[in-house]
Amino acid sequence: MEELVALCKRRGFIFQSNEIYGGLQGLYDYGPLGVELKNNLKQSWWREMVFDRDDVEGLDASILTKPNVLKFSGHEDTFTDPLVDCRDCKSRWRADQLKSDKCPSCGSNNLTDPRPFNLMFKTSVGPVEDKDSFAYLRPETAQHIFTNFKNVVDSTSKQLPFGIAQIGKAFRNEITPRNFVFRVREFEQMELEFFVAPGTDEQWHESWVESRLSWWDEQGVSRKNLELYHVPEDELAHYSKATVDIMYKFPHGLEELEGIANRTDFDLGSHSKNQADLDIQSNVLENNESNARLATQDQETKKWTVPYVIEPSAGVDRGVLAVLNEAYKVEELDDGKTRTVLNLKPHLSPIKAAVIPLKKNHEGLVDTASNIKKDLQKLRLGRVLLENSGNIGKSYRRHDEIGTPLCITVDFETLEDKSVTVRDRNTMQQTRIEISKLSKYLEDMILKSVSYTHLRAHETPEHRGCR
Repeated sequence: MEELVALCKRRGFIFQSNEIYGGLQGLYDYGPLGVELKNNLKQSWWREMVFDRDDVEGLDASILTKPNVLKFSGHEDTFTDPLVDCRDCKSRWRADQLKSDKCPSCGSNNLTDPRPFNLMFKTSVGPVEDKDSFAYLRPETAQHIFTNFKNVVDSTSKQLPFGIAQIGKAFRNEITPRNFVFRVREFEQMELEFFVAPGTDEQWHESWVESRLSWWDEQGVSRKNLELYHVPEDELAHYSKATVDIMYKFPHGLEELEGIANRTDFDLGSHSKNQADLDIQSNVLENNESNARLATQDQETKKWTVPYVIEPSAGVDRGVLAVLNEAYKVEELDDGKTRTVLNLKPHLSPIKAAVIPLKKNHEGLVDTASNIKKDLQKLRLGRVLLENSGNIGKSYRRHDEIGTPLCITVDFETLEDKSVTVRDRNTMQQTRIEISKLSKYLEDMILKSVSYTHLRAHETPEHRGCR
């Protein structure tokens, strides 16, 4: 972990937030390369969940959340961690994560009894602060998907099964943020709520687990470092019928990377108005202040049913950490030296190609390199960088370390025959290629890094059997 943290700071992936004022625990800022990597991971998820499918719609909902939403979702009563204080050193810890009855900071066993600590952030709304004028910063992105269920159905005419996807910030007032960006107070989630007919939920749950495993493998997270954890019944969240966690071998140990939960009809039922004349089939309807009927109507029987929902939910920050950990390598070279390389999948790499003139500020070389850069950037495959450093060796090492798949060197021979030297990050092999063929070369390399042959979750269980 120390090596990854050092690399992230040195090369501009991730910085401690508010660092010049001593930092703020549990908050991090993504630097020039980090924001590209993070955006590329989110774009890959969005393509998989929305663009490649016809049964999923996107959403970008507000962060501020009305208290009633989180009251009837159960968060106000259940979204807590057990908190203990050390009476000697005044530190605070989660009781369920203490390996003994001693304080991890000072070793004292003079601890308070555990007490519930609500993880949700509050903020005032409007010009007057009082007990009634507040909202929560959302602790998850899911609830705004559920409260927008009717809006999405009415505007898109979706029929079961279908999903609503969202990527966005969430906030949890963690007692002990730790392990770099793994557990923080402000983070991003990639969540899909996939609505299915009751009775088909268990098959869909199984299907989505396999699909999510395949997607992580496509991002360069090896299956040998992933394990499935079937959460025991006594550990399930209040809304869950069954949850399978995809566990990853992070530098600090085996921890959750993504959870796939069968939330049944708990959420839609809890946010629906409970009136007899609605005639909704559900087990969890609450008599709340909502005026919505969050249900679907069978076209033949005309009966209203609250769908079940399967929820694949992944943390963007944990995903970035896993991808970096998988890609980080220190290799021995033939000359006895070593090189640090981020073997990132090309579609995730912050910089897709670096165009490097052999001689710094040489007018002919720099102009040619600039034109190549502009042509490659038009492909819209990601960032292409013009690097006018004049030191090819150092440039190669730097781009190995930040994960750039290709370095393109413009030399004096280029001015004569319109060809360039292309160096591959992984093999370090150099190939002479005509400038006119560069665009297709780069495009093929990036598109080939993403396989679309793995099992898709939108295939029904019957299709999977045929496969």
